Amino acid sequence: MVQIDFNKPVRTHFIGIGGISMSGLALVLVQRGFSVSGSDMKRSELTEKLEAAGIPVAIGQRAENITDDIDVAVYTAAVHAGNPEFDEAVRRGIPMLSRAELLGQIMDCYPVSIAVAGTHGKTTTTSMVAEILMAGGLDPTISLGGMLDSIGGNLRLGNSDIFLAEACEYTNSFHNFYPDIAVILNIREDHLDFFKNLENIRASFARFMRNIPDDGLLILDSGIDNYQELTTGLSCRLCVVGRRPEDDYSAADITFNEKGCGSFTVLEKATGETWPIRLSVPGIHNVENALAAIAAGRDRGLAWEVIAGGLEHFCGTHRRFEHKGNLGNISIIDDYAHHPDEIEATLATARACKPERVICIFQPHTYTRTKRLFEQFAKQLAKADVVVLADIYAAREADNLGVSSKQLADRIAELGTEAHYFPSFDEILNFLLEKSMNGDMLITMGAGDIDIVADKLLGK
Repeated sequence: MVQIDFNKPVRTHFIGIGGISMSGLALVLVQRGFSVSGSDMKRSELTEKLEAAGIPVAIGQRAENITDDIDVAVYTAAVHAGNPEFDEAVRRGIPMLSRAELLGQIMDCYPVSIAVAGTHGKTTTTSMVAEILMAGGLDPTISLGGMLDSIGGNLRLGNSDIFLAEACEYTNSFHNFYPDIAVILNIREDHLDFFKNLENIRASFARFMRNIPDDGLLILDSGIDNYQELTTGLSCRLCVVGRRPEDDYSAADITFNEKGCGSFTVLEKATGETWPIRLSVPGIHNVENALAAIAAGRDRGLAWEVIAGGLEHFCGTHRRFEHKGNLGNISIIDDYAHHPDEIEATLATARACKPERVICIFQPHTYTRTKRLFEQFAKQLAKADVVVLADIYAAREADNLGVSSKQLADRIAELGTEAHYFPSFDEILNFLLEKSMNGDMLITMGAGDIDIVADKLLGK
């Protein structure tokens, strides 16, 4: 693996620069004086933002985009042999880095790096930490896997010694990171096109934990099954957060307002201090996410009132129970949930808002995940009043493994919930416009492009 000397900027080309993380890393390099170019398969708001920053972006990936003046090529996990630019870079002998390798090297440039990991909740919790650090005037550089309005997108270029980023477990990407502070929210069965099983995933997280330096900090949710097995022998500091009174940071007196947003009292075990916290995002899962963010803020020496203010200011990121608008008296929500645990949390949040009916429009993400977690998906989706299934979003997969959204709809119906499958977004749209009633909450849900349906419902 090539090691970049960030004191000697070089010409760098990003293959797949329009990705949420890749676009942010490209801008970080520009800030450090690098000459950056990139390519992507289609134009987007992110590619337009990059072009506005002076980065040339080629639409369409072709061998001729790779030129001899490129010193380093960076590629995403979706790019591999067979991609014309990847193959041309190999042919020319241009040094190459994966996105995760580059991110790890950038993080190492900062005296304090914070990485937020977990099967789900990473973007929300990273955003919570971001709001707390900014409220405390710590001026962090932030790399998000989503869009946060308070920083104007997915990247914030700070001028301090703190770098905050998400740490994804897929393809063991986070093994490239050596954070001073690591947050692990949960460890569940996911990304089964890469991992063999849950034990394989737990082993990957355990390996990541051992990247934390001896004087570093691991913030861990106590809800992780048998977390002691994973932390045995760690030399770094350990901070456990959760709803147990014995946790280092715990929540008590939890209540929810009419929008499902939680308020609670946080207890800091080491000092015995308590402080009232009020959230502006809904769901019990966000109470637990907030505890992890609080622990990170306290480790940075921030006062309670600063932390509480930062959390109250956080109103969510795009596609995380995002209220898109109203169609008459029908509320339209969009959510990124694509794992059964996330679906459970999102639907529980919806129920807390007390709509007449919850109609879930779900687009499964990848054949592997749908097949391996089929029964869990059916069980959680059946908690809605009506379920509408779109075709499975294939993402990087070509083999459908014999699983389909029609099969999932049939199974949900067997569990007693009204379920429908439609092969096109237009058919879904027509069904919703015909069947929705005043007081309903419609939730478009999934990690693909199902949010298009929410926009079309609102005439966008």
